[in-house]
Amino acid sequence: MPLANGIKLGPYEIVAPLGMGGMGEVYRARDTRLDRTVAIKILPSHLSDDATRRQRFEREAKVISSLNHPHICTLYDIGRQDGVDFIVMEYRKESRWRRGWQKGRCQCRKCFSTGPRLPAPSIRRTAMA
Repeated sequence: MPLANGIKLGPYEIVAPLGMGGMGEVYRARDTRLDRTVAIKILPSHLSDDATRRQRFEREAKVISSLNHPHICTLYDIGRQDGVDFIVMEYRKESRWRRGWQKGRCQCRKCFSTGPRLPAPSIRRTAMA
């Protein structure tokens, strides 16, 4: 069940929904302690009753918190309130890449050409190993 605007999870006040997926719902929220905008991912109630799904959600939080990269949101907090499990992350406005992708302007060659390159013989040796 989606959270209504104004609902509080600890010091975080829900402002607006951002998106939904198979493993969670994401909301824009306000951190009332530090007066900043954050993103909150919640585990939907139909999944939070499943111990395996809750463990997976917690594992996701631990993995995110161990990473430090400009393209990965910083994890601020995790919690559980009134049966709602949540992860609090850095909020980022929509990126230029995402806007281009949604409008059909993303060129696959350009997107995939930004990754590291391996010489062709190295790829063949790795594939044969």
